[in-house]
Amino acid sequence: MNLIEWREEFSVGVAEVDHEHRELVAMINALHQAMDAGAGRDDVIDALGEIFAQISAHFALEEKFMRESRYMAYAEHKEDHEILLDDLRDIMDQVEDDGSYNEKRLSKDLSFWFSEHFRTHDARLHAHAHKHD
Repeated sequence: MNLIEWREEFSVGVAEVDHEHRELVAMINALHQAMDAGAGRDDVIDALGEIFAQISAHFALEEKFMRESRYMAYAEHKEDHEILLDDLRDIMDQVEDDGSYNEKRLSKDLSFWFSEHFRTHDARLHAHAHKHD
């Protein structure tokens, strides 16, 4: 079962950004499914590292678009990106340091962070992107 189901409200109207949103959702769902199947510490660390790298690249693309289109809420949106990355780094550090992770909590956090970010910050970016079509 998927952790995050794709919804059109996750789209921001920028093809590259929307494609990456879909890829991120797929990666998070794959990690969730692997953890449900009993994935080991190394597999979880590898998956988190891939998700972190993809998210970092995605945020850079989104921030570039926001700067180029002079998005008024850029600073607030970028700050939310930094919070998400810091939280994910903390989880990665914990798993690497002591091998522990709570799969239910990790899945819940990933689902909440990204669904909430898509629903709020990216929804506003969606409205902004359509003004610049």
